[in-house]
Amino acid sequence: MRPLAEEETKTLFLKLSEYIGKNGVERMINRSDERYCFRLLKDRCYYISESLMKAATHISRDSLLHAGTCIGKFTKSGKFRLHITSLEYLSQYARHKVWVKQSAEMSFLYGNHVTKGGLARMTENTPQYAGVVVFNMADIPMVSCSSSKHDCS
Repeated sequence: MRPLAEEETKTLFLKLSEYIGKNGVERMINRSDERYCFRLLKDRCYYISESLMKAATHISRDSLLHAGTCIGKFTKSGKFRLHITSLEYLSQYARHKVWVKQSAEMSFLYGNHVTKGGLARMTENTPQYAGVVVFNMADIPMVSCSSSKHDCS
């Protein structure tokens, strides 16, 4: 595992700040329980505690499959794609949230759009094309979407 390069860090933080804001990224790194960091292994970005990262340094690169939570992947063109495994952290720090009614939940999970009638509620002052985290009525996060880039994970 290696630290992210400057360009990779910038790309990652821009993508994360679309969903959780700059303060959210800062809160992810400087948590109250322990410091966390982002590391890269085979084009995948991992969110890992510093104590676990130090323990993982004793394992050779060839033997290490992954450590921590996979946040996403860098594509060959340099873009960053969020993975569904990052949803746990995105939902904690999300600025803009959308709740879907139970009747529209399955339709949404099968890949269809949510109509106005399918929305139960959303956070105030959510701008158009903002990155949102979609929840069901039981407050379980289902997916994160950025409608401006049609990037859902």
